[in-house]
Amino acid sequence: MKTICVYAGSAKGKEVSYSNSAKNLGYRIVEEGYDMVYGGGSRGLMGVTADAVIEKKGKVTGIITEQLENIEVGHKDLTTLEVVKTMHQRKARMAELSDAIVSLPGGVGTWEEFYEALAWNQLGFYSKPIVLFNTKGYYDDLYKFTMRGVEDGFLPEKTFEDLYLSDDIDEIFTIIKNFQKKDGDNWVERLER
Repeated sequence: MKTICVYAGSAKGKEVSYSNSAKNLGYRIVEEGYDMVYGGGSRGLMGVTADAVIEKKGKVTGIITEQLENIEVGHKDLTTLEVVKTMHQRKARMAELSDAIVSLPGGVGTWEEFYEALAWNQLGFYSKPIVLFNTKGYYDDLYKFTMRGVEDGFLPEKTFEDLYLSDDIDEIFTIIKNFQKKDGDNWVERLER
């Protein structure tokens, strides 16, 4: 694996621990020899993480829509900033460039991004670890809700196995390093399991 996609809020949240987690993630991405790709924003936890990668002289690629770039929220100090027309193109490009996904706390856009990534894993478009960085237990209830989908027969257990929950940065990188890709696996096969 070479590149980690980071999903994160465009706000910093009310607790400093959220920004600390974002900063530590950025530092660790560089220390572990990875590049970062993300939504290209300069604000919130997105900006904090990108700034940390830049501070450590790492490579960070942002993918932003024309609309967001036009209101000047794009990060100006990235290694590369790609401007695309739509959110769909933005997410597809981030997926294309990344080998793993780490989702910091965020709002509905962040949730939608990692759930879409999980759906793409299920459909066999790719096979990537999707890690929820669970600062202050932020993702506890969402993770339980997703587990409920398995328990009630709406989500194959094999799909749920690609979603990880951790508040420990060492564990997050262990998950990424040890992830076994599921080549040729697709949603029909998962539904049969």
